[in-house]
Amino acid sequence: MVISPNSPMVEELDPLLQAHVKAVSFSRLKSYPTPRDLPGAIGGGAPHLIFLDVFSDRDQAVDLVQEMVKLGPQIQVIALLGENDPDLVLRCLRAGAVDFLIQPFSGEQIEGALSKLARIQSTTDNAGKEPAKIFVVMPAKGACGATTVACNLAFQCKRLGFKRVLLADLDPLTGNISFLLKIKSIYSFLDAIQRAHELDMDLWNAMVTEVNGVDVLIAPEMLLEGAQDLRDTSPILEYARHIYDVIVIDTNGVYGEWNLTAARMANELLLVTTNELPALQAAQRALSYLDTNRIGRWKIRLVVNRYLRDVGLNREVIGTALHIDVFETVPSDYDAVQKALLDGRPIPSNTSFGKSIMQVADRLSGRAEKTGKSSSLGGLLGLFSRTSK
Repeated sequence: MVISPNSPMVEELDPLLQAHVKAVSFSRLKSYPTPRDLPGAIGGGAPHLIFLDVFSDRDQAVDLVQEMVKLGPQIQVIALLGENDPDLVLRCLRAGAVDFLIQPFSGEQIEGALSKLARIQSTTDNAGKEPAKIFVVMPAKGACGATTVACNLAFQCKRLGFKRVLLADLDPLTGNISFLLKIKSIYSFLDAIQRAHELDMDLWNAMVTEVNGVDVLIAPEMLLEGAQDLRDTSPILEYARHIYDVIVIDTNGVYGEWNLTAARMANELLLVTTNELPALQAAQRALSYLDTNRIGRWKIRLVVNRYLRDVGLNREVIGTALHIDVFETVPSDYDAVQKALLDGRPIPSNTSFGKSIMQVADRLSGRAEKTGKSSSLGGLLGLFSRTSK
């Protein structure tokens, strides 16, 4: 079906469709249907390939793409543009269009779009599984060890038996997973963002690097100019969640729309802090920011890294002061962490750190029962009384 009020656009497209999409009947709608009329206009639950003019009325057309996608996977939308407009292309892809054609149309464009549609269908047919669980790791402040937690969590998930695991470094400023694991790649998550409209398994496999059975998508090696303009992680995650069992994301913190989009897509959000007062104050501010931006506390898991029982606040005080249970404490294990860093390897499971991360992975995967503790607390709670809710 072709939906367009623009007759010259349809007249240009029609002979190309007749030549390249053979033995298929086409119909045309000369105006945009309303969301209420949409199911009847495109034939209920029947499979449809829809070429939608998104150029004549951009806002209405993009909204219509979103409504079509809601009808189910039998509806596939290819956007028609009157000129090369990267912003409009991105809006269409985010709304759910599988690809786009730009005037002047050509047979090569149509063949490319149909090939991509076939690859998507093949991936969907072969997947037969639920979308990946997404674990987003966020530091309350710098130097809390969140990247070390994220790296080792991914490898522990692999050890638990998940077949396909992705570790994605989505820190555009200080991402250093490539340094920790001593890997090199000419690709980074920036390439995945820029080529989101054409991602397929061949391209994706070229962008990731396999390390001990885990696919790793690294951050740009050089400081990324315009990093503050990055706002949406979903083009990466929407693709990856359909081909992996678990995705572990390393970020540079909770702040900014780039990180918030990851937080919104997360099944579990690990907020990593230490039990030192400055880090705990930062954790409190981070929790407040997440609350303000409607990131539900039900998905937030507070992880206290480099935990020393005799230094800083204890587990019970931290949980009550921050109004959130401590999900797990990870002990300080300097020697094991440094040796793994020098070797560019995951921290062994038989170390104190490794055992704690294994416990985190167990609980996130639902393989271990949660435990909780309570105790009477003293005046230390007053340390946070001025800013806590």
